[in-house]
Amino acid sequence: MKNRLKVARAEMNITQGELAEKIGVTRQAVNSIELGKYVPSTVLALKMAKLFGKSVEELFMLEEDD
Repeated sequence: MKNRLKVARAEMNITQGELAEKIGVTRQAVNSIELGKYVPSTVLALKMAKLFGKSVEELFMLEEDD
């Protein structure tokens, strides 16, 4: 699964740590999600989408092999 979290963070000018604090996870969790090493839960994906004012589909995209 691909994601646009890094781009969304840049648009809001917030750090991984600031995002983590706002959604209730660690900075390491945000980093792992951005790198595609961890797939967030539905609840976490919805929290991020709400924070960024985007749909889940705008932040996360399935890849061919998903």
